[in-house]
Amino acid sequence: MISVNNVTKVYNGKKAVCINSLMISQGELVGLVGNNGAGKTTFFRLILDLVKADNGEILINDQNVAHTDSWKKCTSSYLEEDFLISYLTPLEYLSFIGSLHNISEDEIKDFISVNEKLFKDVYTNQKYIRDLSKGNQCKVGIAGSLFVNPKLCILDEPFANLDPSSQIQLKNLLLEINSNNGTTIFISSHDLRHVTDLCKRILIMENGTIIQDCLTNNETLMQLENYFIV
Repeated sequence: MISVNNVTKVYNGKKAVCINSLMISQGELVGLVGNNGAGKTTFFRLILDLVKADNGEILINDQNVAHTDSWKKCTSSYLEEDFLISYLTPLEYLSFIGSLHNISEDEIKDFISVNEKLFKDVYTNQKYIRDLSKGNQCKVGIAGSLFVNPKLCILDEPFANLDPSSQIQLKNLLLEINSNNGTTIFISSHDLRHVTDLCKRILIMENGTIIQDCLTNNETLMQLENYFIV
């Protein structure tokens, strides 16, 4: 699904990302953790071809993201509220995203209805996205990345601005989509408990490099907490 080969990105003479080799297979649910400035968001932007790598290549479904667009048909993401269209209402925004994927408004409504505890209040909100709270903006972005039935979904800090109830609902929804649809999910989070509860594989990033790649088990949360305490 995702293959990273000898990728580097340098800003002001400093390597923001430097990954020799990484493979994420179809259907995996992978977490990316690291302190601020570790390079997580830059790495996601490289995968999504929002910034260009200085060296190396990133492939999605064997397609180089820098050279083709075909991978975009199966990929969705939500990184931050700046990627939303702030002068639209949530309904207008989701309808626009649906039109890009040939998804009808009825299909969008069905998705919202099935997940109404998480999304209904923002879907029916008549405010412009720019006037919503950070948490509700996040919900709009997450909804837009999930209802399109992606094969790959990338989420940067999806729990950060959500209240506790919404965090639990989102966690359950991601597990369900991964299990039922085989969707590959790659998320970053500062919440170690959420990421260990959710992800079967966790990558630790430091100074732009993946320094640990491990499968989760009963000891993983404690190991991560010990790592970041030092």
